Amino acid sequence: MLFGFFLLTSGFFLDVRVCSAVQPELKITTIKQEPYTMSKGNQLEGFCMDLLSEVAKKVGFKYKVQLVKDNSYGRQEENGNWNGMIGEVVRGEADLAIAPLTLTAARERVVGMTKPFMQTGISILLRKDITEGASFFDFLTPFAPETWIGILIAYVGTAACIFIVARLSPSEWSQPQSEQSGSSFLHSLWYAVGALTLQGAGPHPKALSGRVICSSWWLFSIILLACYFSNLISSKTSESSHLTLNGFEDLANQNSIEYGCLSGSSTLAFFKNSNNPVYRRIYEHMERSNSFVSSMEEGVQRAKEGHFAFIGESVSLDLAAARHCELVRVHEVIGMRGYSIATALGSPFIKNLSVAVLQLSEAGELSYLRSKWWASSCIADKAKSQAVQPQSLKGLFLILAVGLGLGTLLSVVELALKSRRSAAEQKKPCCSVLTEELSLRLKNRKPSTPQENVDKEKA
Repeated sequence: MLFGFFLLTSGFFLDVRVCSAVQPELKITTIKQEPYTMSKGNQLEGFCMDLLSEVAKKVGFKYKVQLVKDNSYGRQEENGNWNGMIGEVVRGEADLAIAPLTLTAARERVVGMTKPFMQTGISILLRKDITEGASFFDFLTPFAPETWIGILIAYVGTAACIFIVARLSPSEWSQPQSEQSGSSFLHSLWYAVGALTLQGAGPHPKALSGRVICSSWWLFSIILLACYFSNLISSKTSESSHLTLNGFEDLANQNSIEYGCLSGSSTLAFFKNSNNPVYRRIYEHMERSNSFVSSMEEGVQRAKEGHFAFIGESVSLDLAAARHCELVRVHEVIGMRGYSIATALGSPFIKNLSVAVLQLSEAGELSYLRSKWWASSCIADKAKSQAVQPQSLKGLFLILAVGLGLGTLLSVVELALKSRRSAAEQKKPCCSVLTEELSLRLKNRKPSTPQENVDKEKA
């Protein structure tokens, strides 16, 4: 009897040791969607696969992953049955469903859902040229900011050269000792503006040096204005066919572009069950035009092609915008909810799975996985392709610079020739006369009157 009791006790502890050593193997159903679950050779990788690995370590189970047979997330059909991953869990074909599976009341009634491992909402994915709205300074868009700075520098430099030539050239200012200069820097700025706007402003220069500078500026202005108006008309013509969309109300109030969402998704159910008149109109339009897509990839591709707005989960749309730089997600997000892991109703794992998800969230593991798989491949947004860069006009700026330099040099030559003649008449060194001329012309002082000269002679 004691021997039998010993055998029974030993068998019990042996069974306990074996049971505690063997972990259950769970069947996991998932769906291919970047970056949640993706193929890499014969293996699967992605955010959900990393999440599954971490959860399995904390809860303590082995698993075998299989792809959902009908490539669907799960919705209730007309006969009351569920398809997709939810249907496989309900029928016992899978123990867990791990995917971007939205937590909804309808799903919660037929399966167990854990605490959300990611928060999301519903938003719109569009091409950037559809979402760009007009601004107050759209008239500046034909030229890049660097080009505008270059034009400003050219304008001030030209006005300065006109002012200098008007003072140095004897043809413009013949008697600096007794005459007031007819030109000022403000007048030079006004003259340059008049030429730039094709209005003209007098008086025009009489000296060859001044005419060279003005001719260079006129040529610069004509070509610059031609480039500006050509680019402005081109950009406005292309924008005339674009539509500005900032949210769902704008989407519902237009008929220029088509829009749709994923067939059989919780996004579709949100619009179908909503009492909001705007959302109801969106659902009725999608139902009437049958603009649903069968996969996330199809929705992104149609949005890239243009004239289609893809409505989906904001987290997934953020990924698409990070991978495809020509796309952008609008700022408005509605219907905030979460992604959860689905299990069979009454599953003993539901509590431990929720605790594991919360532990990963508190430890920052979920944030790390999000940054790992949502890394953007786009470089910083470039300026509009229509904007003319300074490199495109470098030849024009070069012509202007040569003209300004040549005109200024000619004014110095004109002054040197006059100084040479005056030096011969006064029998003084040419350099001395030239220095006196430069001193008189560049100093900002009033000319002496005849009475002042008589007083100086008497003194």
